[in-house]
Amino acid sequence: MSAPKQIAALIVLLLPALLVSMDISILFVANPAIARDLAPTASAWLWMMDSYSLVVAALLVTMGSLADRIGRRRLLLIGAVAFGLASLVLALASTPALFILGRVLLGIGAATLAPSTLAIIRSVFTDLTARRRAVSAWTIAYTGGAVAGPILGGFLLSMFDWPAVFLINLPVMALLLVAGPFLLPESRDPEGAHFDLPGAVLSLFALFGIVYSVKSFTDQGMGPVAWGVLVLGLGLLAAFVVRQRRAQHPLIDLSLFARGAFTGAVVANVLAALGMVGIGALAFTYLQSVHGLSALQAALYTLPTFLGTAVGATLASELAKRVRPAFLVAAGMALTAGGLVFIGAVAADRSPVWFIGGYIFLTLGAGAVSALANSLVLATAASGRTGAAASISETGVQLGGALGIAGFGLVSTAFYRAEMAEAPGTVPPAVSESMAGAEAAAAGLPAHQAAPLLEAAAQAFASSMGSVAFVIAGVMGLAAVLTGVLLRSVPAGTEAEEGAEEGEGQ
Repeated sequence: MSAPKQIAALIVLLLPALLVSMDISILFVANPAIARDLAPTASAWLWMMDSYSLVVAALLVTMGSLADRIGRRRLLLIGAVAFGLASLVLALASTPALFILGRVLLGIGAATLAPSTLAIIRSVFTDLTARRRAVSAWTIAYTGGAVAGPILGGFLLSMFDWPAVFLINLPVMALLLVAGPFLLPESRDPEGAHFDLPGAVLSLFALFGIVYSVKSFTDQGMGPVAWGVLVLGLGLLAAFVVRQRRAQHPLIDLSLFARGAFTGAVVANVLAALGMVGIGALAFTYLQSVHGLSALQAALYTLPTFLGTAVGATLASELAKRVRPAFLVAAGMALTAGGLVFIGAVAADRSPVWFIGGYIFLTLGAGAVSALANSLVLATAASGRTGAAASISETGVQLGGALGIAGFGLVSTAFYRAEMAEAPGTVPPAVSESMAGAEAAAAGLPAHQAAPLLEAAAQAFASSMGSVAFVIAGVMGLAAVLTGVLLRSVPAGTEAEEGAEEGEGQ
């Protein structure tokens, strides 16, 4: 394939990768308008927000293996149709139930798009240096979508009503359907005549249960139902592993985890997502509620963090040819931890500019880790199983993000409540529970009563944000040690060795 055609193919692959992650965060700015028009209950709104990522996480492994079996380009194009139709359903939704249905369909489409885009990169870029750069670009698009979502959403909402944030997906999917057959090669597992349907069912319900329970811990506390679903999910996951060890044509090749590079890469992706999403879930509340920025202003403030991701991914890609992955990944984790320490030091007393400064260092390190991890995943998987390998890594990212939101969300709530317990005077229960509760309570009070309550709540949230940043920094420091140990035997330029051994089967 010629270089210009490769670049065109990469652009076509980057657009759906961007949209898949963008459609999670774009609701950050659209949700007030959606809630006003559709008037959902609190329970319905929870499903409207969470159903997309829940379905994506549960289906990634199944769709990645299916892509290897029936063809990655074919499944990518099927996913584009599903993603476009789901976007149309969302734009036309007139009830919460229809909106939830649209988000579920959108999640199904996204789960087919994400692993296929990354797997096809290996077929398009046979030159190892070019492949590293292409994976870096994919990483920038996939992680940058979370930043781009609120920015694009705010821009669209300044001119149109909320359906526009979903209709924008249609021209991108149309471009993929038109250009994909001409620019993207078809590739599949040459031995993939069978599909492990029982394994797919087990993985679907296992991952659904685990992710659902994690989200329930965040939103509703550690109730018996959430614990029951978690135990059931873990039990099904154990049954899935047993099934994969015995199946003649398994959904996942468990021998991949015998390779230090693959296991280390997956763990690195999980831990990087844990820290990034854990602090990111608090960042917009911090910028808007503590510093009084609008949703669009907050998104624009975070725009430089996209540059941090891009620089980190690009730099790591270039250094990977000469420097061992263990050192690079550990250094990326350490840089992430350093950014979090800076955030913890300035969160309570400084302007948002200082916060963004620390955030840039955080994304610089996380971008390097993600690019290296994605490159190692593709390099160490057999060419016929890249879809399944990519889906394992991306499922880890989804689970890491869910755990980051749940775990650090609970930690943030605990710190916030402790701060509010020390606030002078009598604080209404809703105000002492959460920042959102404080804003809701203040909305019904006269200005002279609301102002001091909001000030106390903002100070408590800023302080809790700093404390959580220090906690996550400690986790990232441990992650640097763990990933360094897992990757200690992987030499520099691992792609060259693996590519020479396995070839590029179609």
